[in-house]
Amino acid sequence: MNPKLTSICDICISRGLDPQDYDNKVIQDVAQVMLYGFLGKRTSSNQWKDREFLVKSDVRKRYEGFIQDYDGNEVALQQVKRSDFNEAIIASEDGEVNYVPGNNVDFAINMEKLGVPVDFSLNEVDYIDRERVRRKYNYRCQYCGRKGKSVDHKNPVSLSHDNSMDNLILSCSECNRIKSNMPYDLFIKLNNQLTNVNKKLVKYEDTLSNLKEQFQQAKRNLAAQVHLKGVVSDPELNAMRKQNKKLQDAIDSLESDYDALRQLRKSYFDNSWKLSQEDNSEII
Repeated sequence: MNPKLTSICDICISRGLDPQDYDNKVIQDVAQVMLYGFLGKRTSSNQWKDREFLVKSDVRKRYEGFIQDYDGNEVALQQVKRSDFNEAIIASEDGEVNYVPGNNVDFAINMEKLGVPVDFSLNEVDYIDRERVRRKYNYRCQYCGRKGKSVDHKNPVSLSHDNSMDNLILSCSECNRIKSNMPYDLFIKLNNQLTNVNKKLVKYEDTLSNLKEQFQQAKRNLAAQVHLKGVVSDPELNAMRKQNKKLQDAIDSLESDYDALRQLRKSYFDNSWKLSQEDNSEII
């Protein structure tokens, strides 16, 4: 049977929503390229309206990151059924559970807070070994070169049960999520083709870090001047605000370019991994 892609995610389908009532141009195009079926309302528009989403944009990325963490965690996938995971997400989205997964919160804590705890005993790497790995690689992701502190198993621990130092490497949280359950050798092969892209990511990260520190310092200077002068507006203060606005605009523009490159890189890995799986699957 030819696989079908749906216009909405399985969580929305679990809510009882019908994919035929929703359009999704991106998924529609992917289905066409991959020669898959498409279940949804067909459209020629790429426009998205925030009101079309059940979850508002300010928290949507937190759910997306959490779902990616689940999809890429073999231990969690073995212990928590997809249907139970989806129900936990729905309960959080609807406010039945007073908790929203945090991007900077440990995955195990997010799972426990949502009522779907996972036993990560197979993945136990003690604090000392984690710090040894971080210091060994100078807190730099060994895949892209950006700052990182995620101790990653080269070969998934759920399959290898290998917590030895030889199987541990340091990555950033983004590369850790992208690699997911992809074979280590394949990930390295694909990543080696992105040397210049990875260098650009490092440069973006470093530049943004410096600009944000300048911006925070500029805000502190402005607050100090307001306090010293005892007024909230005068030509000097207004000039400082104008300069701060230019700095913020520069940061926003750079972050937009940075996010676009990160997404392009992620799509490259995702699509290459899917093609590899298709290439190794049986012909129907």
